[in-house]
Amino acid sequence: MATDSVFPPTPKPKWLRVKLPVGQKYTELRGLVDKYKLNTICASGSCPNMGECWGEGTATFMILGNICTRSCGFCGVKTGRPENVDWEEPEKVARSIKIMNIKHAVITSVDRDDLKDMGTIIWAETVKAIRRMNPKTTLETLIPDFQGSEKHLDKIIEVAPEVVSHNIETVRRLTREVRIQAKYDRSLAVLKYLKEQGLNRTKSGIMLGLGETEEEVIQTLHDLKDAKVDVVTIGQYLQPSKKHLPVKEFITPEQFAKYEKIGKELGFIHVESGPLVRSSYHAEKHIH
Repeated sequence: MATDSVFPPTPKPKWLRVKLPVGQKYTELRGLVDKYKLNTICASGSCPNMGECWGEGTATFMILGNICTRSCGFCGVKTGRPENVDWEEPEKVARSIKIMNIKHAVITSVDRDDLKDMGTIIWAETVKAIRRMNPKTTLETLIPDFQGSEKHLDKIIEVAPEVVSHNIETVRRLTREVRIQAKYDRSLAVLKYLKEQGLNRTKSGIMLGLGETEEEVIQTLHDLKDAKVDVVTIGQYLQPSKKHLPVKEFITPEQFAKYEKIGKELGFIHVESGPLVRSSYHAEKHIH
């Protein structure tokens, strides 16, 4: 009688080795996050750069809880029914940024399709609170698509973060599998709308290793450029758990360098491309 074969996990290549989080600064930041009960995408999203970034005293804050209403096949954030909105969260985030003396903060969130405003009121209030308490801190907001609603996007535009980012995540062909409730063209429309409304810098990210071809990646870069995106990040997809989509391929550093070259030739202001790159990695560079 035939049985299913059990295959050992594919070993990660040497270029994906990550240092464990250590050091006094990391310990201090971990303590602050726990003390103020903040959600960081660094931890919830299993980011491979958490040790490096936290060791340098920087972090990406995740607002509106740590349970997402969407169930993307790549994402390590929990899916389910979110908790009630914490209306004190904007002040908590702003206060922690002040305590940590952060010069450039990245704010992101889970999708909150359960809310009438999709969380945009908290988004705007968080930016305002950070600006009020940390007037010298520059900001990047890594936003959901808000189902493409211009009314909701306008709330982000009104508070004018220095960088507004929305990730396309993958190529057109794989979008329905990778981002079940999202749409490729809707994400492009969001990015184009943000830029056309006068925002200084827009940004998007792609992850590789899900089965895309080189031609599809290049086409995605062309599509992002047509949407007037300024900054692009390109990184390797890493499977958060056995329940998530498997890694089809580990992309070599040489291939990432090729995509970086192509992106620069297309005219993006900045291209961050490498195996361990994530959308908020070296985010402070993307504002200049």
